[in-house]
Amino acid sequence: MVEFKFITYGTDFGTRDMGQKLREKLLPLINGHEKVVLDFTGVNVVSNSFADECIAKLLLEMPLAELKRRTTFRGLNPLAERSVLVALQRRYKVLSRL
Repeated sequence: MVEFKFITYGTDFGTRDMGQKLREKLLPLINGHEKVVLDFTGVNVVSNSFADECIAKLLLEMPLAELKRRTTFRGLNPLAERSVLVALQRRYKVLSRL
């Protein structure tokens, strides 16, 4: 198991640009390891846009079941957790229609 510590890149994540950059770092890690801990400890802000770009767009690369099996979350504050859940739900709903 390997950890991806978001605090390494800042404490406030609000843009799609940053979400894309971190997703591009995260995807090879997920593909190269059995399990990746997405560690948000110390992170204050995770916007819906960032959560969609960084986390939910991983659903374009793998099915939800695989994403759940290969990742786990740690250290999300309640607002950040909500942003991630909403982004995943919305992205999953859109992809389910295709």
